[in-house]
Order: sequence, then structure tokens, then C-alpha cells
Amino acid sequence: MNMSCKSPDALKREIVRYAQELGFDLVRIASAESFTQNREETLKRVRNGYMDGMPWYTEERVRIASDPDVLLPGARSFIAVALNYLPPEQTFKRSRGTHGKIARYAQWTDYHTVIKEGLHRIERMISQHAGRIVQTRSFVDDSALLERAVAERAGIGWFGKNTNILTQAHGSWVFLGYLLTDLELYPDESLKKSCGECTLCIPACPTGAIVAPYVLDARRCISYLTIENRGSIPIDMRTSIGDMVFGCDICQEVCPVNVGVSSGNGSLLGTSKQSTVELVSLLSMTQEEFSEKFSKSPIKRAKLVGMKRNACVALGNIGDQEAVPALGWILTNSKETLLRSHAAWALGRLDGIKSKDFLRKAFLSEQNPEVQEEICAALE
Repeated sequence: MNMSCKSPDALKREIVRYAQELGFDLVRIASAESFTQNREETLKRVRNGYMDGMPWYTEERVRIASDPDVLLPGARSFIAVALNYLPPEQTFKRSRGTHGKIARYAQWTDYHTVIKEGLHRIERMISQHAGRIVQTRSFVDDSALLERAVAERAGIGWFGKNTNILTQAHGSWVFLGYLLTDLELYPDESLKKSCGECTLCIPACPTGAIVAPYVLDARRCISYLTIENRGSIPIDMRTSIGDMVFGCDICQEVCPVNVGVSSGNGSLLGTSKQSTVELVSLLSMTQEEFSEKFSKSPIKRAKLVGMKRNACVALGNIGDQEAVPALGWILTNSKETLLRSHAAWALGRLDGIKSKDFLRKAFLSEQNPEVQEEICAALE
């Protein structure tokens, strides 16, 4: 069958049908015109410092990301897909014992790999039937593109005040992926929906990261602090992180649009993993053990040092004395300044005789001023 003989409308139906057969929950088409308004809004975020800490997120990147013709010369259409990732277990409970919570999206196989493979299959399907070389480029949260702007234009969903894309059938529990192509396809209409007067997500954010409707200060977002951030977690935000060690779902959990939505069927994602991580054992994990355990998980993005840092903070907030020996070992033996400083903070939060013994012992031998300061603060 030669797709070049098909009308744009028939061609679009064929692509949508095939993508749905692969397991994507939503498939929509958007035009590849420049995202002028979204570009200006995003540039404001960069200039206001909301993207500080992510040095790759520059004004130049935003300009490229908002111009599809730069991303793919001759671009005409986006094929936008969404994949429901809500695990079957939807209860929003505090983790137990010395376990730390991970965001729901991280309970599956790494979505970058899964969605890319699906998009590549769509690419091959198009190329097999097009009668010409079709130019394409895929995007799954891994290169320059204003992805949520594409989703909004395609009618996948609308912008929520927490800056997530909200879909009608699956709420915000969706992975997004895009195939930019030089095919001329009939675009779908955007949705005429909004959050209305609802602002539940804004006060629900523990760190105050949603500074205004539709405006996120990434520097304060728990997802940034526990994943992208490679340095110290600011002291004034540590207690607000609670028992979360990878990402955060709070602004999604309180969103009315997410009430009553169904969970994903896992046809592309496989089987969902545990929703928590045991933190004491994480503190003693080697790089080899970490790489093996999380080789196919988004959690590997935070790196072993980052996850141990997050574990220290979570254990300090959980308050279980069982964690004292492991935190004490990190404080007195780890070669990582970042870990020693966060272990000191956690021991100060636990505030017991054994905790103070570790802190006093460490203070006598510690040479790093930052860690010394954390120890003093913990003892006080």
C-alpha cells in the first residue's frame, strides 16, 4: 500500500490507528508552526532565574525549542502521543518504616526508552508506505522542544496551573512523546478547557514551587531538588521534602482532574515496580549494585550519590532511630562531602544519644568547613 496515494485525512487515520495498536492511549496531530507565545513565556521564566541549576536550559535553547523548522528543516506536522502511567495501586499513603517514596512515573521501565521505541516503529511504518523518504525527528523529554506546548496545540490536553498537561481521560498521569515530520497532516483542534477557578495545587506544594498560576520555580520543585540537582538541598526546604526520594506527585494528587481516572494497562510499560525504596540499605549500596538494580529505571538519572543524599534527608524527616547507625557510618566514613553534610543534618533531626555521639565523634576529625557547619547546627 502506497501512503503517498492516500489523502492527508486517510493518511492521518492510518497513523493514528497504528499508534493506538502499539499501545498509546492518545494520538493527536499538531501543525509545525512556531510557538511564538510559548517562547516568550518560557524566556521570562529563564530570565527570572526559575531555571537556574539547569545550565543547559538557556535562552538560545528556548528559541530553538520553539521553532520546529530549526529542529527539522521542512517540518510540517507533529504526531503527538500520550501514554497513561498511573500504576494500578492509586492509594496516596505515607511510606512505611525507613522507606522513601518515589514518583509514580518512576515505577515503570524508563519511559524514554519505551516511547522512543514506539515512535521509531511509527517512523518505520510511515517510511514503508510513503513512497518517498520521510524526514522525521522524535522527542521524548530528551532534547530541545517545548513539548507541553505541542501537546496543548494538538489537543492532547490543556495546561494546568501546576504546569502539567491535563488530559480529559487520564488526567496528568501521562508520558508525552512526539514525532516531528515533513508530512502534511490535518491538525486536530486544541481543547477549549482550563482549570477555571481551581487553585488547589498551588498551596499544596510543600516548597512553594508554584509561584503563580502556570508558573513553576524549578529551583524549589521537589522533582528538581531530588533528581536534577547535583548539589546540596537547601536547608530550608529539607523538612518540606518529607519522605520523597525521587520526584513528587503532590500537585497531581490534589488535582480534581485526576480523581477517578483509570490506571495504565501497561501494554508498553511492562509491570510496575515498587512505589518505595528501602533507605537504610540504599545508603550502603555500591555503584555496581545501584547500576544493576536501576539499569532500566528513571531512578538512575539521580545518580547513586544523589539518591543517597535524598535518603539522608528522608530518614531525617521520617525519624526512625533504626537509621542512626547507617547515617552515622555515612557521616564518619563517606568520602563524599555532600553525603556527610546531609547525614549530619539527618542525625540532628533524629536527636538521640547515639546520634549525638556520632556527631561529636565526626566533629573531631572533620576537615570540611561545610560539613563542620552542618555538624554544629545538628548538635545545637
